[in-house]
Amino acid sequence: MKFLLPLILLLIGSGAGVGAGLFLRPAPDEKTADKEPSDASVEEMKDEKSADKKINKEYVKLSNQFVVPIVQENRISSMVVLSLSIEVAEGKGDVIYDTEPRLRDAFLRALFDFSNIGGFDGHFTDNSNLDILRRSLREVGRKTIGKEIVSDVLISEIARQDY
Repeated sequence: MKFLLPLILLLIGSGAGVGAGLFLRPAPDEKTADKEPSDASVEEMKDEKSADKKINKEYVKLSNQFVVPIVQENRISSMVVLSLSIEVAEGKGDVIYDTEPRLRDAFLRALFDFSNIGGFDGHFTDNSNLDILRRSLREVGRKTIGKEIVSDVLISEIARQDY
């Protein structure tokens, strides 16, 4: 009987803790919620994966970090700092360095757009949020430099400083 009461209290406390955690969990952000991929995007992903297996890759780290202000109520409430690397076909790294100013400008536009829709609010490191951001940066990189050169954009560092 001495051991039964603490065991029952432990089980009740654990159950209450799990229930409270599930109940108080923040709702997913509707603005950045990942949608079901269309058939075309699924086919594109399969093509990319098969192409990735055939081509050797090279990774180019962009020289400076990206700083994105988060504006709320007409004032800067926080700053997000990112470091990006670009996955390119082998031997094409020089193209990235040659066009880096234009590429950085395009990436900053995409990052500001992502910030303005609330992508860096709340749980900004959630996989679904980061997948949306990666996909957006990859599309921008491909439009700016070329689909045959840019395979992917990698987020190597990300941090948010709240004020």
